[in-house]
Amino acid sequence: MTALFSVRDLYLSFPDHSRKPLFGPAPRIEVLKGLSFDIPEGRITGIVGESGSGKSTLGRVLVRLLAPQSGQVAFAGQQIGQLDEAHLRPIRRDLQMIFQDPMSSLNPRHRVWQIIARPMQRYGLGGGRDKAVEALEKVGLPAEFGARYPHQLSGGQRQRVGIARAIALGPRFILADEIVSGLDVSSQAHVLTLLKDLARDMQLTVAFISHDLSVIRHLCDEVMVLDHGQIVDHGPVQRVFDQPGSDVTRSLLAAIPLPELDDGWFDR
Repeated sequence: MTALFSVRDLYLSFPDHSRKPLFGPAPRIEVLKGLSFDIPEGRITGIVGESGSGKSTLGRVLVRLLAPQSGQVAFAGQQIGQLDEAHLRPIRRDLQMIFQDPMSSLNPRHRVWQIIARPMQRYGLGGGRDKAVEALEKVGLPAEFGARYPHQLSGGQRQRVGIARAIALGPRFILADEIVSGLDVSSQAHVLTLLKDLARDMQLTVAFISHDLSVIRHLCDEVMVLDHGQIVDHGPVQRVFDQPGSDVTRSLLAAIPLPELDDGWFDR
């Protein structure tokens, strides 16, 4: 199986300004501690862990919103960890992100079709209203939604707009960071089913960050468990659920609100 991402010995730390001395630099807090892993192409990989485990920071390194302090991050065979913005620009189209809070990530002054079209225009993909409507229809929203503003949509509809904006560029990789945590159960099911279908139909590679292992089990092919910036479990979803390799994984499994998730839940 081909790896789209190959990460080796990844370290990242941030300055702790709360403990900064009167003179000299602030001490640093290690967030990611020597991570090494592959993300297989065309698969959905779940990244889970308790709050503060480093999962969102890792996601931002993958899409190069953050640069690693040291280590190697290879995307499609190209080292991107230390590339400057000029050299990253051609790659940005292939690295898209769906944000946790769709309301704060959508420009309230723009209509929905403009929100989807702007990134396409930036990358020279046309970006007219017709193409934006095509992306909307792929996520199950009718053409007339293109004329609305974000505040005129429900939370689930706004999240679909965020997905439409990401897939409109035809990326190879999408990072989905806690994208259903603020939605009601019905909207969660619809958004997750949509993401799973799009990943299959468009042959996308997805990293799905979540704290809900019930969702991970149904949606993902692989799962990576983080604890205090280290990988404590990693493998096919079924293996990790059946034979957890760490106390952290067992603790997360014990906290699942729906131990036996009904597969039909996603189709309701």
